Amino acid sequence: MTLRTLVQSLAIALLVSVAGSVSAQETIRLRIASGHPTVNTYVNLMQTFFVPEVTKRVAERTKHKIEFVEGYGGSMVKVADTLEGVQSGIIDIGGYCFCFEPSNLPLHAFQVMLPFGTMSPVASVKIAREVYDQVPYMSKVFEDKYRQKLIALIADNGYNLGTNFEWNKVADLKGQKLAGAGLNLKWLEYAGATPVQSSLPDAYTAMQTGVYNGWIMFPSGWVNFKLFEVGKFYTEIGFGAITWHGLTINKARFDRLPKDVQDIILEVGKEYEARTGTVNEANYPKQLDELKSKGTNVRKLPESVQADWAKSLATWPKEKAKELDAQGLPATQVLEATLTAAEKAGHKWPVRYSVK
Repeated sequence: MTLRTLVQSLAIALLVSVAGSVSAQETIRLRIASGHPTVNTYVNLMQTFFVPEVTKRVAERTKHKIEFVEGYGGSMVKVADTLEGVQSGIIDIGGYCFCFEPSNLPLHAFQVMLPFGTMSPVASVKIAREVYDQVPYMSKVFEDKYRQKLIALIADNGYNLGTNFEWNKVADLKGQKLAGAGLNLKWLEYAGATPVQSSLPDAYTAMQTGVYNGWIMFPSGWVNFKLFEVGKFYTEIGFGAITWHGLTINKARFDRLPKDVQDIILEVGKEYEARTGTVNEANYPKQLDELKSKGTNVRKLPESVQADWAKSLATWPKEKAKELDAQGLPATQVLEATLTAAEKAGHKWPVRYSVK
């Protein structure tokens, strides 16, 4: 081999090596979004935990690089359009509440159908995961109908009732305009209140202008959206911590990702799911203290008031289960599994619902 040939061979080898390195380090871009802003705990965890952890682990453990394009607070998708945004590929990963999909995901609000469940977000997300594992439909429907893959469940904090008026018994709520989201409006209807569908980004103005006088809301919502300025009463009635949000990824986009990147996304998704429970649980007492420091009247009503409200709803879970069973959904199976899982976790219902 001549010197010239040797130099040419080395040059070609170097170019191939560099090209291979560039190819191996090709950046994978993923668009991640939520209609809710980052003051929401689950969105904050998308930004501060899910995104940086996936980015870091992909860089450390694979030959690839992930770059997220983030869009929260409705900058890419609105709260009621996120499922469709993931389905169409407008975004790759979306975090959203199933409460805004009553037609597409009617059964995924199943914990709402059993009000006055556990107030522990940690227990709530574990109960929900147990149900999803027992009933394959709950996860498969995302892939079969909506071209996306469920990568994490998301727990909310315990729901109570914030108002701009004081109340002491269920009868005090009769005729009052109170807001909720999706199926939890039924809790208000059965109590004799006038339910109003709303979303957190609209809450402050709506409360301020008298569109409604209260909200079924966890304390973080009352703190982070400054609702204490327009609603001075926050009453711990204990509706339950509800797991009815999820984090999903467009299925076609997921399938195109390298296997090692897929594995990391699922791994971090599992940890993110657990963290929505632990972070919310740790924050709950702090948020109540913060509300008190802002001059909010925070109080806990006697268990008898909760029991009265639960009695008004006693027949509703069975009615809802039959309605959804008739649509071909495994509602009775899901609600029975939820009741059993909650009791196994130590929860005692103020009214033991019968769904069969």
